[in-house]
Amino acid sequence: MKIFNTLTRSKEEFVPIEEGKVSIYVCGPTVYNLIHIGNARPMIVFDTVRRYFEYKGYEVNYVSNFTDVDDKIIKAAIEEGVTADEISKRYIAECKKDMEALNVRPATKHPLATEEIDGMLQMISTLINKGNAYPVKDGTVYFRTRSFKEYGKLSHKNIDDLEAGHRSIKVSGDLKEDPLDFVLWKPKKEGEPSWQSPWSDGRPGWHIECSVMSKKYLGDQIDIHAGGEDLVFPHHENEIAQSECCNGVEFAKYWMHNGFLKINNEKMSKSLGNFFTVRDISEKYDLQVLRFFMLSAHYRSPLNFSDDLMEAAKNGLDRIVNCAEQLNYYAENAKTEDLTSEEETLLSEAKEFVKKYEAAMDDDFNTADAISAIFELVKFANQNTSDDSSKTFVLELRKELVMLSDVLGIILEKEKEVLDEDIEALIAERQAARKEKNFQRADEIRDELLNMGIVLEDTREGVKWKRA
Repeated sequence: MKIFNTLTRSKEEFVPIEEGKVSIYVCGPTVYNLIHIGNARPMIVFDTVRRYFEYKGYEVNYVSNFTDVDDKIIKAAIEEGVTADEISKRYIAECKKDMEALNVRPATKHPLATEEIDGMLQMISTLINKGNAYPVKDGTVYFRTRSFKEYGKLSHKNIDDLEAGHRSIKVSGDLKEDPLDFVLWKPKKEGEPSWQSPWSDGRPGWHIECSVMSKKYLGDQIDIHAGGEDLVFPHHENEIAQSECCNGVEFAKYWMHNGFLKINNEKMSKSLGNFFTVRDISEKYDLQVLRFFMLSAHYRSPLNFSDDLMEAAKNGLDRIVNCAEQLNYYAENAKTEDLTSEEETLLSEAKEFVKKYEAAMDDDFNTADAISAIFELVKFANQNTSDDSSKTFVLELRKELVMLSDVLGIILEKEKEVLDEDIEALIAERQAARKEKNFQRADEIRDELLNMGIVLEDTREGVKWKRA
């Protein structure tokens, strides 16, 4: 299996630190609002990477954090007149709902920055003691960037060029030794959440959070660190500097970054009116379509989101789902169980699609080519199955189709649509139960309908219902 390593800018054979095991850290969202489709791309991409490692037999320790203390969270809290904790907890819960709808598996651990402050204080103290960081009189602690001789090795930026031209990493203030030094700890401002430290009551800088959470849950050295392309510099560059200075070993062996997402060939922004949350998309499409769309291009390629491309993704996904449904139908109505010799030969041919699929995924997780292999399998199944096919044959083809789709997180079971007459029948049964004072059964029916996505409303005119 080969992975494109941002660190070396080349594809490298994947060799885990510990045989049979993979440790992955993925930078998660800052939780101050509903996640947008740009947030969804790394979630889907690296969930698929994890699934493929598990498919190959690896034991995967997958850690993805929530940044739950940040300027944007504090701003949202002030605007609403609530605490920052209330904002972050609310949007962590909403993010988890969206992840479930996207069929993104929960991480092995989802650490919260606010629960790891002690580890951050320890790492900052270690860096100060080693001479890699220093506190100043206002209570800020800075990382001494030039103390790490390899600074710039991930982004391939020259440190002297950075000082001249890259203001994005500079933090204003005259107390720093060097304009390139970045914040590890900052003193609180009025009304902000804060924690006690030897330097000031305050809160951690963003970069130190991920270094500490990765170290605690995965160890000093990890196999893969991943995230969006926008995190290469300065976030991941700074993580490397502080982690390697603190721990004395290479931080991550492989760095993976997904490409940018554009909307109709433009950068997504609220001012352009092309800003979409995952919830926005769910009102128009099943989120399986969004997942399928995201995987239809190679993860490192820029991806353009548009209605036309989403429609194409929907049609492509429908082809696969319909094939699985057709195979189900043939299996249920098969006249015979046993394979014919011709079917045995065809099953051997079908194994070639699995090989193509695995070759694509082994080549830096090329999901676009993997999906092409699935389409070839669909075409093969459509051409070679009929009412005369044996049950064993169609079930074997379906098993192969489901297995390959599952690695991509694509669900092939169609949910049965709840018909209006079925809903009305259950409501009538509930009304009868209430008349008989069988309130337990009435409540059971309400819950049953709710699980189907049907919301009841008792009004003076009678019971009204709507699809959630």
